[in-house]
Formats: sequence, C-alpha cells, structure tokens
Amino acid sequence: MPTVRGCHLPEDRLYDVENHIWFQETGDGNVRIGMTSVATAMAGQLVAFTPKKVGRSVKAGKSCATVESGKWVGPAKSAAAGEVIGVNEAMKNDPSLANTDPYANWMVELKPEDWDGVKPTLTTGADVAGPYEKKMEADGFSGCA
Repeated sequence: MPTVRGCHLPEDRLYDVENHIWFQETGDGNVRIGMTSVATAMAGQLVAFTPKKVGRSVKAGKSCATVESGKWVGPAKSAAAGEVIGVNEAMKNDPSLANTDPYANWMVELKPEDWDGVKPTLTTGADVAGPYEKKMEADGFSGCA
C-alpha cells in the first residue's frame, strides 16, 4: 500500500488526486466513491455527511455529497457522472467513520454513465504516490498524523 507523508493510499482504488476522492469498482459496473485519508486528515473530525439521495443524478465534476468538519464544509466531487444507487447509511449516522477508516467507509455508490471514458483519467493505486506527493507539496500539507 503506498504511503505518502503518513497517508495510506490502497492500491486497489482509483484516485481523483485533485479532489481527494477514491473510486472502487464493485464488479457489477458500478463504483463506490469515498474520501481519501488525505481528505479526512485535512478536514479534521467529520461532523456531518449529506449524500445525494438514491435515484438522483450526479454530473461529472459535481458534488455527490456534502461533508462538514469543524473547520471545513464542502462538496465531495465525483469525476464520474451517473445515478446514485446507494448511500452509506452508517456514515450518515456517524460521519466520523470516515476519519477512522476512509477506505472502508465509502460515501455513495454510483451507476456511472461513461465509466470507460472516466476511468483512464483517474490515477491507479500503484501510481498514486508521485501525484499525491506533488499535490501535498502544492497545498502545503505536511501529512497525516
């Protein structure tokens, strides 16, 4: 598992490094979307998680959920467009689950519209260390605790 500045980044994910989002294919053409360990470390303890409702559509580059911590409120942006087919109910009840394990606690499951077009734009887990090191440097982020 690549680790950059103390932040773990599992190899079995695809990453939108710019937006600190991971994607995991579920094997049925759908994908789960979550926040990276970098995102949760930067945000701090999460206090609210409001996903788009099941059945709603997400546009590429737009929010699939809103996340709030004591120092930040903002969108979790999906690189893929599609229909929300599942939400992590446990995270709605306890958003801090993402702080505990951001890779076990996905936010939404999406039925993507053009996954074959989006997938090549994402960074594989095997190749994520370099791009994340550059992103952390550019953002002045020292790393995960």
